[in-house]
Amino acid sequence: MTDLTLQHVRAVLADRILDDARIVVEGGRIVSIDTNNTDDRRAVDGSNLLVVPGLVDVHSDGLEKEITPRRTAPFPHSYALVSFEGRLRSAGVTTVFHGLAYQDRPRLGRSVETARAIERVIVERSDDEQAAVDHRILYRFEARDATALAPLLDDLGRPNGRVTTPPLVSFEDHTPGQGQYRDLAQFAAAIDPGETPDGMSVDDYVRKLAADADDLMHIRNRNLAALSPLAQRGLIRLLAHDADDETAIAAAHDAGARVAEFPVTIEAAAAARERGMTIVMGAPNALRGHSHSGNASARALVEAGLCDVIASDYMPSALLACAFEMATSTQRPLPEMVAMITRGPATMAGLTDRGRIEVGARADLVLVDDRGRWPSVVGTHRADDHVRRRVLVG
Repeated sequence: MTDLTLQHVRAVLADRILDDARIVVEGGRIVSIDTNNTDDRRAVDGSNLLVVPGLVDVHSDGLEKEITPRRTAPFPHSYALVSFEGRLRSAGVTTVFHGLAYQDRPRLGRSVETARAIERVIVERSDDEQAAVDHRILYRFEARDATALAPLLDDLGRPNGRVTTPPLVSFEDHTPGQGQYRDLAQFAAAIDPGETPDGMSVDDYVRKLAADADDLMHIRNRNLAALSPLAQRGLIRLLAHDADDETAIAAAHDAGARVAEFPVTIEAAAAARERGMTIVMGAPNALRGHSHSGNASARALVEAGLCDVIASDYMPSALLACAFEMATSTQRPLPEMVAMITRGPATMAGLTDRGRIEVGARADLVLVDDRGRWPSVVGTHRADDHVRRRVLVG
């Protein structure tokens, strides 16, 4: 039985845009793509709208903000997740990796206990046939955290609902004086005054963190050594986060990382490319044309051929907008830019069944009105929506 027929659309394929296309979906899969638009009263007339594959977001911190939009106003995790689904669907995102912070920063509301509580809600929702998005997890592990390694390893070793691909683990080091915050002033500007210990100014807090960095290096080395065998054996996909030079990239690659996530310099991105690593940059950076913390421009890396994937970072609606903006600013074909938010991240995460419009692929499809200054999502269809409809109507 046919789930959906879209006709009179412009389908963004891997290498071109197919005008006046018809896409037929059965059982959640694309079964045909052609231009034979015979009259079919059951078909959805796309009225010359674009159709792109469902967006795959491999690094989203948006759920954290949905849970706590204000520091003193947290919402139940389960409610926030369902609420966030609406934001994701309206942005065209059909697969999302929620960042869970395995670190001890209680003043920011981050702890292993919090991460595990949110993880349970995500796994439960991912097994729910009524879920509007394919929910997955990005394990964000703070490199110099002394207590989070054991619980992280325990959680990585547990089954995660229906997910069978190796989990994504982002090895992150936010110590001031290196990585994203090589400039201590940039780090200080990003600090919430409520995060500092009682009686300590922001400047004093930053100086203390920088001074303590060397004392914590042995913890960083221990943590990376524990994750390295898992990465080398393909049991996890290790992401090198915020690498700032060739030395950092080389060390991460030697440890088994095959993804450079948000490299902060062109040097680091070039070193990652030389080693065949997948390079991920953030959509807000790409859309604005520059980093909020004074680091490498995602758009410049795209122009230099040093970017494969764009992730939302913290703003899902920026994904589609940045693909269109970069197609214009870099004069690259739109299908190439769309691939950075669809096929590229799907491949990086090991999801070979999605991220493209072709026969046999999952029917994750997004209708886009591109007539205005910014693209607008008109409708989002996920492959499992035919199951959801059956559940809803009995």
